[in-house]
Amino acid sequence: MTSEATGTRARPAIETPAGRFEFAPHNCFACGTLNAGGLGLDLHLEPGRSWVELALDRRFEGWDGIVHGGILCAILDEVMAWALVAEDNWGVTARMAVDFRRPVAVGTPIRADGWIVRSRRRIVDTEARIVDSATGVELATGTGVYVAAGPDRKRDLRERYGYRPSGEASA
Repeated sequence: MTSEATGTRARPAIETPAGRFEFAPHNCFACGTLNAGGLGLDLHLEPGRSWVELALDRRFEGWDGIVHGGILCAILDEVMAWALVAEDNWGVTARMAVDFRRPVAVGTPIRADGWIVRSRRRIVDTEARIVDSATGVELATGTGVYVAAGPDRKRDLRERYGYRPSGEASA
């Protein structure tokens, strides 16, 4: 998979522990299908986890031939945040730390995994890593702290992003 712009294509349904869900097209830089300049990540969810596989093209280059570190941070943030969604939770990043282990060459197939480490009330601690898909070599790691949305905000976010079980009619 490449990170080509996704235009307005519908996002495939996402499997979560609560069932299969769909999201309305939206403009998120990392996962949205409406952002022509975005990453267009095709995220996969498991209980308390999220992952994506992709290869980044030159649009996301920093130094010659190397993916920009900020792009790697965005990917780590996204897989950690979606680990919350995998638990039917919604949150915003409160804190994030990243360690870059090795440069990521443009075009290298990578895999990013994010998972929940601990949840306490509305604070969720997460970790993530990016590895070279072919070799398994660790390229970057991250930790994050997320503040989960309260019930009213969660309801608003579900409505805004069209979060619904697959097969239900759009609102």
